[in-house]
Amino acid sequence: MASSSGLAGLAVLVTAVLCLQLPAASRAQLQVGFYDTTCPNAESIVQQAVADAFATNSGVAAGLIRLHFHDCFVNGCDASVLLSVNPAGGDPERDAPPNNPSLRGFEVVDAARAALEQSCPSTVSCADILAFAARDSINLTGSDVFYQVPSGRRDGSVSNGTLAFTLPGPNLTAEELVKGFADRNMTAEEMVVLSGTHTLGRSHCSSFIVRNRERLASGTISPAYQALLETLCPANTNQTTNVTTEIDLSTPTVLDNNYYKLLPLNLGLHFSDDQLIRNATLKDSVDAFAANETLWKEKLVAAMIKMGEIQPKTGAEGEIRLNCSIVNMASSSSSSSARLIEVLRPGSDSEVASS
Repeated sequence: MASSSGLAGLAVLVTAVLCLQLPAASRAQLQVGFYDTTCPNAESIVQQAVADAFATNSGVAAGLIRLHFHDCFVNGCDASVLLSVNPAGGDPERDAPPNNPSLRGFEVVDAARAALEQSCPSTVSCADILAFAARDSINLTGSDVFYQVPSGRRDGSVSNGTLAFTLPGPNLTAEELVKGFADRNMTAEEMVVLSGTHTLGRSHCSSFIVRNRERLASGTISPAYQALLETLCPANTNQTTNVTTEIDLSTPTVLDNNYYKLLPLNLGLHFSDDQLIRNATLKDSVDAFAANETLWKEKLVAAMIKMGEIQPKTGAEGEIRLNCSIVNMASSSSSSSARLIEVLRPGSDSEVASS
């Protein structure tokens, strides 16, 4: 395996290359070090909030990574997943079945938001807090994985629960998974790469138990594993059943490549996990990552950066939410807009920094 310093250096290089490949407009707005002059401690403040929560509950890391993913995959990375009320009416994303009751980590975002407001009010977006927190969670669980996060996102004001049903779910086929990621300009390999974060965290019985009975009949899940899951999950499991299990049986709190090693043993928890080895092209990626953890982590860094650039709101779009769970009041919105010149960095037409 590569040394920590070597992997960190490669992560910086990957960040620089990916950022330079962005369209010029995006390069001018999403930047590594976006808050260097307006809120120099922004990333360290978020990092501390994540570390404090992780010290009490290591499972929060998986939750924060998933929050960022579920935010970006619905109308782009604009913190819409954090809204508890949709101003346009109807349920917000976080209350829709694909997110409720499984999403967690909201309290960590709130803690970071409060600390940032003390240090540099109305400056750092909730969308950027999510991106930083996901990176910090990967670092805490992956030990040698750290990368620079291009920032400068702004927060949206709409959260439509119906759109949460477009998220890639645990019962999708390989073809459906590939299409879902392609719709967000992500490749099939990047889908396999990001699926590897399932090495962390837990899943509710409603996400796997019924479909796995079909897998048992087709011989695509270990009978002993399914028997274990049946003893765990109630016979009448439904969406509200609050029973969970680790997705990775062996190292559920460590960001490693064990997820890929479990799949050929028919120990993938979800139908969608198992689908990665039922498609020849996807299986090639699974085999490569199972054999080389460093390779997977390098590609994970690149995929996380790219995912964080899905349709961000930048410049004059959106707002800087003062409370991540609700949009600003009209007076606060006006105040935030007035501060726009303070939020945007001087010389924003320059290329992205790679420090």
